[in-house]
Amino acid sequence: MAAGNRQTSKRKSETAAAEAARGTRASESPWFEIRPSNIHGLGAFASRTIPAGTRIVEYLGEIISKEESRRRLQAQNHFIFDLDETHDLDGNVEWNPARFINHSCSPNCEAQNIEGRIWIVATRKIPPGEELTFNYGYDIKDYQDYPCRCGSPNCVGYIVAEEYFEEVRRRESRRARPPDEERPSEPFQRRP
Repeated sequence: MAAGNRQTSKRKSETAAAEAARGTRASESPWFEIRPSNIHGLGAFASRTIPAGTRIVEYLGEIISKEESRRRLQAQNHFIFDLDETHDLDGNVEWNPARFINHSCSPNCEAQNIEGRIWIVATRKIPPGEELTFNYGYDIKDYQDYPCRCGSPNCVGYIVAEEYFEEVRRRESRRARPPDEERPSEPFQRRP
């Protein structure tokens, strides 16, 4: 298949997914629309000015046990939120438009557990057309498996919680340095 056809096919599939998301009751939000994102796949974009502190959308999904959560995480499901000591929420369901909200190292939203429900809440005023993002809060284990493409000036290059930014920067700066080259020893000089 030619590259142009792959791009057209990809756009059609993204459009179909966006249309499917718009067709669900939960995605009929007055705050955002789903469309192609420069960060990753599809994203959620403010359809009007969103005031700071607004509960934009509830992160919906299947309530599962911690054991089932571990199994799904092992199967590369990255849509799982911690709910409480015994249950998690798997948001990898068609009727969860919040699953289209991408990660950013400089997010304009955050996920909040409010009385056992996960809400995506604006952390600042968001203008129309801006992509909604939150920090996915991944830990540092295997961080190199999760590259970040948010493009923010604060981007650390990987999807990790903000508390790990400095550690990732330290590790990456060590990896980027060439190994110390052996220096020739100084020639012996006599003192007069």
